[in-house]
Amino acid sequence: MKRINTLLLFALLFGFSQCTANKNVQTQVDKTNMEAKTIMEVTTFTLNPDVNPSDFNQRDLTIESDFTSLQPGFIKRQSGVNEKGEYVVIVYWEDVASATASMNKFMGDPAVADYAGMINGASMTMNRFAVDKAFSADDSQFVEVMSFGVKEGIDIKQFDSKNKKVETDFTSKRTGFLQRLTGVNEKGTQLVAVYWTNKSDSDASLHAFMEHPSSKAFMQDMNQETIVMGRYKFLNMELSNKEKVVALLNSFNTGDQTPISYINPEKYIQHNLGVGDGLAGFGEVMQHAPPQGFSANVVRAFEDGDYVFTHTVYDFFGPKVGFDIFRFEEGLIVEHWDNLIEVQPANPSGRTQTDGTADITDKDKTAANKAQIKGFIDDVLLNHQNDKITSYINPEKYLQHNPAVADGLEGFGAAMQYFAENGLVMEYEKVHMILGEGNFVLAVSEGKFGKGDHTAFYDLFRLENGLIVEHWDVIETILPEGERKNNNGKF
Repeated sequence: MKRINTLLLFALLFGFSQCTANKNVQTQVDKTNMEAKTIMEVTTFTLNPDVNPSDFNQRDLTIESDFTSLQPGFIKRQSGVNEKGEYVVIVYWEDVASATASMNKFMGDPAVADYAGMINGASMTMNRFAVDKAFSADDSQFVEVMSFGVKEGIDIKQFDSKNKKVETDFTSKRTGFLQRLTGVNEKGTQLVAVYWTNKSDSDASLHAFMEHPSSKAFMQDMNQETIVMGRYKFLNMELSNKEKVVALLNSFNTGDQTPISYINPEKYIQHNLGVGDGLAGFGEVMQHAPPQGFSANVVRAFEDGDYVFTHTVYDFFGPKVGFDIFRFEEGLIVEHWDNLIEVQPANPSGRTQTDGTADITDKDKTAANKAQIKGFIDDVLLNHQNDKITSYINPEKYLQHNPAVADGLEGFGAAMQYFAENGLVMEYEKVHMILGEGNFVLAVSEGKFGKGDHTAFYDLFRLENGLIVEHWDVIETILPEGERKNNNGKF
């Protein structure tokens, strides 16, 4: 009980400070000409090391149904977690008095002591903000929460205008956007909370947000040292297949065992020929991990029907770049393919194996873009109809991420000339899979490379207006039959 009592004492002290300061919330709102329709209470924390996240998630559900939702002034409660295992609980109240009364009652209720005991008290922070409008994003599965101070001397009215312009010029136009709330607390700390349909829609907007003129004008008024940013998937929401794959790969970093449950324990067909079949093969690899473990940074993730494919930087027996493909049946992973290569220096154009945009656009053009890549492979790579190359590749813009090849058609031609002059080959013999989401298409092909080695080609293309404008790849020699740990074949 010592840990529980410590947490309760901490929370009681924190709750008292909030109650004292909350008299100033309305004053701050009045000064900035905001109407405090809603109070948004944001609490962040991590769990104690011995707590099973699944147990906490179930208990959190009952806290909402049995306690918080029954309190006067309650509007909405949301709980979420990020990929590092950091949690957020967001509660909307009609006013500060209701929030304070609920907190005081919660801390004195022995029926919730077990819930409090699951939380690492030293990690917990709680803030309340008066926000500009009522919550309405009921269908959201993902939220971004950012708090920050503004630079000294900034005119708040002008800043508020820039803040609103971000929504009208950028955020509201993005796929999956549901609602953007802004707020302020008694200390003048600003809040922006953006609700999305799902994490992938949020991910797709990150890079574009940083580059948009309205966003840049908004961010330049922030005190950069005060920014606190959290991105959270709501608990007890059904994950998309893409989110399951990203969580599985991120579990290399966090050690979270939950994503293992996304793999069908009775059927897991492995096409990495250096890994045994089924969950047993996966487990054997994990047992041979180095002391620091493995790590994975998912750069891009895409979903096409029952398939999810990712572009990832690994520390997996050394730094590597890879493409992974997962096939799902009834919400569980049942099959896996991949291609891996060591991390290489930047290419002649200064591009790395993974940099470049990750924004998914043109989802309505997925089928057309896949057909375009199929045509490119059939006509140019398989049948060597080089006169058709500009029907598929934009001659004015072709960004290349292959470690040995420069940008443009000139770079591609120079690489092919080098191969010819040195008796090397790059022959595509068969395309096995073409998967896509929007402007990105992945092709999986078989052929020969270098001195004629049996090779798997994984090529990721980005298209604009029906033409290829960017290319990433991983080329891997296929293991001979005598060295394979499964009999499923590379493809």
